[in-house]
Amino acid sequence: MKVHAADALILRTYRYGEADRIVVFLTIDQGKKRGVAKNASKSRKRFGGALEPFTRGRVHYVEKEGRDLVRLDRIEPKRSPMQTMAGGAGGTRDDAAQVLGYASYFAELLDEWSPENQQNERLFRLGAGVGDALGRGGSCEALARYFEFWLLKLEGVYPSVESLELSDEARAFLQRARRWTPRQAAQRTPGRRALREIEAMHHRLISMHLEKELKSARVVRELRPDL
Repeated sequence: MKVHAADALILRTYRYGEADRIVVFLTIDQGKKRGVAKNASKSRKRFGGALEPFTRGRVHYVEKEGRDLVRLDRIEPKRSPMQTMAGGAGGTRDDAAQVLGYASYFAELLDEWSPENQQNERLFRLGAGVGDALGRGGSCEALARYFEFWLLKLEGVYPSVESLELSDEARAFLQRARRWTPRQAAQRTPGRRALREIEAMHHRLISMHLEKELKSARVVRELRPDL
């Protein structure tokens, strides 16, 4: 039996029995894990506020040899997109729904791309950086295109930007994304048409490699104020 404490991103949770939950989380040092959070529905001291998608915190868990699921003892949340938004300038209910929708989208992408029990510090740091930027203002849509760009690039499936059939504005955004931080990408937003060009191209690449469309991607599109 091994006791661990690691920085982690919460990717998803689902019910397991009456009061327990299964938690999927990405650690900085051990890769993606799945664990049982006993009485998570009742124990606010150990898990309260820490199970929202894309929450970053310190996860304490116990791993037993031969078992697929670890046992989560507690999570100490450090930051979540919804808490960041609440602590800043606030926003409307629609703004909150958008932030939560994008947090779920980013978490689902990391869940799909992260193998079990294999360290990938670059993916963790990408997720942590984008999670810190989400909810701080700027364009969630531009942040999503930045996240997709770097996720595909880190996984070695992104073509040369110069070879892509995109408008000059869309290509310029991708070229600058190589140097930007997530917060810079969210603040320096190209036009809507350029963002939709990039989105269509990224989603073709994602669907080709995952062989499916993500549910959260459809939800995000439905939350757009222009639809």
